[in-house]
Amino acid sequence: MGAGHDHSHGTASAAHRGRLRVALGLTLSVLGLQVVGGVLTGSLALVADAGHMASDVVGLSMALLAIHFANRPTSERRTFGFARAEILAALANCLLLFGVGGYILYQAVRRFMDPPAIEGGLTFAFGVAGLVVNLVSLALLMGGRQESLNVRGAFLEVLADALGSVAVIVSALVIVTTGWHYADPVASLAIGAMIIPRTFRLLREALDVLLEAAPKDVDVAEVRSHILALPGVVELHDLHVWTITSGMPVISAHVVVRGDVLETVGQEKLLHDLQGCLGDHFDVDHCTFQIEPVGHAEHEANLCH
Repeated sequence: MGAGHDHSHGTASAAHRGRLRVALGLTLSVLGLQVVGGVLTGSLALVADAGHMASDVVGLSMALLAIHFANRPTSERRTFGFARAEILAALANCLLLFGVGGYILYQAVRRFMDPPAIEGGLTFAFGVAGLVVNLVSLALLMGGRQESLNVRGAFLEVLADALGSVAVIVSALVIVTTGWHYADPVASLAIGAMIIPRTFRLLREALDVLLEAAPKDVDVAEVRSHILALPGVVELHDLHVWTITSGMPVISAHVVVRGDVLETVGQEKLLHDLQGCLGDHFDVDHCTFQIEPVGHAEHEANLCH
């Protein structure tokens, strides 16, 4: 016998769709500005930041597309709908970020061998313009980064852009004040170095969801102890905790209950207590329980374990 809820509600990212759209519009405007700036100034750091900005455009577009599909109704074939589309979008963002970061590092090393002349003043102006817009985008996405991997992926891309703009500004100031043109490839290396570690963290979180690992904010041992503490519960097996998509943790378990408790309390009351236990302590609404009398597990097929 099971207990659960309808999984057809909107995903965690859906509430931030409007802000993602605004961030996409701002990113497109800065991308155009930085491409022009890179051509005019000859700055690799500015071109690198523009390249990363282009990946942001693709990433934000994928995030919005994923939200659209993730919030489509469920069907008999896809009982969770397309909720995992958001995780796939986060994974695709990781591949984009790795590609952009690798390319920036490669070009920076090449420029160490033959640093070109850079127009420091213009580079500084374009860097400041990019930083201002990135800060606005960060403010828009700040609230959703803890709720959704999809939004977090977009937030991390914009954050890396903002740090990249800072690197562009610093390198431009160094070139203007000292004439040391190696500052440009140094800034490019810094931008690449900022992108890669954050991308690895996002990739690990996305893979955890795809591999159905337990959410990091849910302690499985504590869940087990809470269920076993309920009156009449003598054993717990086949406990599984995983995440369908950001903001949608799921728990299923076989709960062994004494026969006298089943007769006196009833399955409906037991299910209500189990649901309340997890909902109150772990904020997990999607739960499925199989209530079993003592000894029932011995008759289950091995494939069920």
